[in-house]
This record gives sequence, structure tokens and C-alpha cells, in this order.
Amino acid sequence: MNKIVTIERHILEKQKKYPGATGVFTNLLYDMALAAKLISREILRAGLIDILGAAGEENVYGEQQQKLDVFADETIFKLNDHTGRLCAMASEEHEDIIQIPPHFDSGKYILLYDPLDGSSNIDVDAPVGTIFAIHRKITEGPHGTMTDMLQSGRSLAAAGYVIYGSSTIMVYSTGQGVHGFTLDRTVGEFFLSHDNIRIPATPTYYSCNPGYEKYWTPGVRRYHKWLQGIEGEGRKPLGQRYIGTMVADFHRNLLKGGIYFYPGDLQNPAKPQGKLRLMFEAQAMAFLVEQAGGYASDGLGNILDIRPHDLHQRVPMFIGNRELVEQAEQYIQQYDQEWCDAYRPIRDRQPMFTP
Repeated sequence: MNKIVTIERHILEKQKKYPGATGVFTNLLYDMALAAKLISREILRAGLIDILGAAGEENVYGEQQQKLDVFADETIFKLNDHTGRLCAMASEEHEDIIQIPPHFDSGKYILLYDPLDGSSNIDVDAPVGTIFAIHRKITEGPHGTMTDMLQSGRSLAAAGYVIYGSSTIMVYSTGQGVHGFTLDRTVGEFFLSHDNIRIPATPTYYSCNPGYEKYWTPGVRRYHKWLQGIEGEGRKPLGQRYIGTMVADFHRNLLKGGIYFYPGDLQNPAKPQGKLRLMFEAQAMAFLVEQAGGYASDGLGNILDIRPHDLHQRVPMFIGNRELVEQAEQYIQQYDQEWCDAYRPIRDRQPMFTP
């Protein structure tokens, strides 16, 4: 009989490698697994309990909040506000830091999360996901500050995501490889199903939204043709797959090999930085893909090296097999000087808060 490894057992076994570990970090990861179970349950029966559709409010980005967005956001907060493991949280759905209620103990970790990535897909029953990233507190005092939040991806203690699709899978890393767990709904537990994930050396797919190609820079357009085998003599094209939920597109390419990209553009001069949120989406995925042998770039360099200056900062993203991402960088640096000049000052802006 194969060894049965629950997510709790796996986390505890990893903890044993650190003799001084207190178990706080271990329990924090398991709290995220519990949140994933509750969110998965609600998604599974969404159409039966009037939880599909808009909640009637907008989030900080001016986007219509879905009812499941609100449920997922509140679930993650309520499972983490009282444990004494966190000193603060931040969610894509909130403009500012979420402080720990004063009547609860404050801990030494920071949690950033996107409660429901791809929520516009909810009403059509397409996959959605949860993304989370964990930093250690770096400032003095009991409460988390913006300085604690605005750390580069190199400082991450852990990151992960959950995909709610035909099955519910949680993938996480603490810097010791990437591991995936599938939820067995009959017993309500995550079991190890993808141990030590490595992105395949031979890529299979590329993922982007070609409907927005008219807004892309010249270098990105040429890179798209390169992926299609149109540019580059004798090059075999990759298959194109796009769901529109970044977690789902990333998960497929992590297991099958390939690249996901959402570039910046010059058609909207106010936003050459693109769409994806550095602190709630890009950092976590960049950490995971590097642990799996891949690479994530904003077109100029490694996303993990970006020094954040704003909680809701946006970045372009090219993520997947290293050689595919590096090829994108080459096209951008060769053909997109105008965009580079517009984006670089945003990328290199100094944070308002310093340690």
C-alpha cells in the first residue's frame, strides 16, 4: 500500500527539519488548508444557496465584487484573526492593511491573499482559485506595518494557491520544493498527490489573451508570433490554452510546461505596468515557479527582485519555463524601448516606508 500523506502530516514532517521550530508557521499553513476546504464547499454548492452573482459592491480596483469573493475574503480573515500567528493581513479586496483585532494576540507573520482569483468566471462554472503569500514580520512593535507588507519576493517564507476546478488542489512551497494536495471530499482532507513538482523541460502550452493583442507592444507581438512558430525558422508552435483565471492557467503550465503572460501596454499610458497585482498574485507565483525550476519576469527582470512601493502595485508578468521567459525578455529589450522607458521608473520607485 502506498504511503498516505495528508497535508497536515506533510507540513509536520517538513517542520522536523528545523529543530527550533515552534509550530506556529506549520499551523498557519494548515489554517490556509482549512480555509480552502470551506471555500471549496461553498463553491461546490454555489448555485443551490444563492451565492452566485454580484454582491452589489466594488473592490479597491473598481471591480464588481462577487458574492463568493466576499465569502472567501471573510473566511480567510476569520480563520486567521484570532490565532496569534499573524500581526496583520492584506487582501486584494481591501485598500489598506487589515489589522488583527486588539482583543487577540499578535504574531510574527504577515499574510497577503487574493481570496478568489478569476471571480468573473464564477457564474459560468469555470475554475477559480485562491492565492496566498506569507512574510515574516521585520519591524518592532506588536502590530504589522506597511513596511512589513512591502517586502520583496526574496523574503517570502511561503506561498501557495488553491485551484477549485474538477477537483480542489492546494499547492504550496516553504522554499523546500513545490507540493500539491488534492482534496478528498468524502473524508474532508487534502492528500499528497503531486510531490516535488518540477516544471517539465519541454514546454507544451502558452497562455495569454490574444483578444488584447492590439494593445500589446511590438516586442510582445513578435514574441507571440515566435510562440506560434511564425517567427523563428523551423520552430514548432506551442499549443494555446487560456482560461482567464490566472491560477488555473498557471497550474496547467506548471504541470505540463509552458508560459503564461499578461504584458503591459502603451495604449493606456497611465498603466504601462499591466494588470496583475504584485503583492497578491505575482510574488507568490514567482516564488512557486522558481522553486519548481522555472522563472517569472516583468519583462525587465525577476519579479522576486522587485522592491514593492505600493500595496496594490501592478506588474506585467511572464511566467513559466525559464527559456521561454528569457526569450520574452529579449524581445522586449530589443523592440520595446519606449515601453521600457515608461515602465522602468514605476518599477524602480522607492517605497514610502523603509525598515
